[in-house]
Amino acid sequence: MLKNKKRVLIIDDHPIMRQGLAQLINHQSDFMVCGEAEDAHEALKVIATTSPDVAIVDISLKQRNGIELIKDIRIHHPNLEILVLSMHDESLYAERVLRAGAKGYIMKQEGAEKVMIALRQIMKGQVYVSDNMASKILQIFAGGRKNGSDSPMESLSDREFEVFQLIGQGRGTRQIAEDLHLSVKTVETHREHIKEKLKLKEAVSLLRFAVQWVESQKRC
Repeated sequence: MLKNKKRVLIIDDHPIMRQGLAQLINHQSDFMVCGEAEDAHEALKVIATTSPDVAIVDISLKQRNGIELIKDIRIHHPNLEILVLSMHDESLYAERVLRAGAKGYIMKQEGAEKVMIALRQIMKGQVYVSDNMASKILQIFAGGRKNGSDSPMESLSDREFEVFQLIGQGRGTRQIAEDLHLSVKTVETHREHIKEKLKLKEAVSLLRFAVQWVESQKRC
């Protein structure tokens, strides 16, 4: 029976989260945990040595974020399926992680049953997101996105979008640097690029716009 189990790699920078997921998965008849990693560098090494069938990836990782890791996995291990399990609101990230190459997005506040449903659905070759997010994504791919590609958010890189979201949550530059494991100077550079792309001249204008945008997404 062990040979038929799908092998799962858990990539999360919180040991307690990894432990909880491992206990959940190892109690299943069709899945087993083959390895764990706390950052992108370690994850790529573990993938190479354990040959998992699916990786559960958090967006917030040490040094590099999960979206960049997903892109690397798609290049070097194209047959590895990816499920993103994150604390971040899916309305802000689900579409981006799917574009990066993940096959599913689930929020950490969902129950253990949903995690296993998502894993099984992905291993059947399907995509997993919530019903609400699925409707939004279908509208996008059917050409129903409001403002189309003219949305200002579309001009931001994944990292810039991540910084923008944190600005909208009221975090300062130093806090963002700590959250994303970046230098303060790097975050300041991202802020300047965001202002340029969104055509905002002052820091207070960026803050106001970011807060309004994040709040509007919560109401969607």
